[in-house]
Amino acid sequence: MAEQSCLATNDWICGEYLRSRSQELADATVQHVGITVVSVLIGLAVAFPLALLARRGRGFAGPVLGLTTVLYTVPSLAMFSLLLPLFGLSAALVVTGLVLYSLTILVRNILAGLEAVPQEAKEAARGMGYGPARLLWEVELPLALPAVMAGLRIATVSTVALTTVGSLVGKGGLGNLIEDALPSFFKAQVLAASVLCVLLAVTADLLLLGLQRLLTPWTRITRTSGPARPATTTDAGPPAPGTAQAGPSAPVKVSPKAEVG
Repeated sequence: MAEQSCLATNDWICGEYLRSRSQELADATVQHVGITVVSVLIGLAVAFPLALLARRGRGFAGPVLGLTTVLYTVPSLAMFSLLLPLFGLSAALVVTGLVLYSLTILVRNILAGLEAVPQEAKEAARGMGYGPARLLWEVELPLALPAVMAGLRIATVSTVALTTVGSLVGKGGLGNLIEDALPSFFKAQVLAASVLCVLLAVTADLLLLGLQRLLTPWTRITRTSGPARPATTTDAGPPAPGTAQAGPSAPVKVSPKAEVG
């Protein structure tokens, strides 16, 4: 008796499904990646000025942070329903919803990174004649990059997962395959699409981590030599009469603020 194919037996792991539906999987993956990238980039472009506005004082920080938090708590179905009259059943509907969801993560992390910049660095830049714009772009933003990149990584992974909800309007990338397979419980399709979502999230996180390490080389400097031996009176001789002997100055450690996930 001929052995039944894994498609006929509805197995979870089925190589025949991967071979016969490879183009369908590729198209869904491309759509998923495209929606995610566009949503994160637009979200970052919107979040940056909002974070600068929130930094101006409590009168601005409260409304900005409160609004972005409220938007994040709105269920996806309700969010898409509210945006439907404006965008219709299009990819713009999904992208707009994902942008609104990413704001609470991005705004808070950008704000935390800017506020963690040491005051001494800003004062030194002002003393060298740096204006507000130059101070922001050449001093504050580079020092805030670790927190900004951490927020970007969280927002990207979250957006990869939320993109699947776009299947409600037929623009969910791999989520479309999962939704199509659920009524008949097509195991191979559900598993393949789910695994690809996880791989996309992990890949995106690793790529952004590599970009973060490339842009912030000072955060990965390691000491290759052993600890320096403290000087003693035998090495340096006794202090001269009438002079004060200064002890070793401890480095100032600036503890960054906690990142908001």
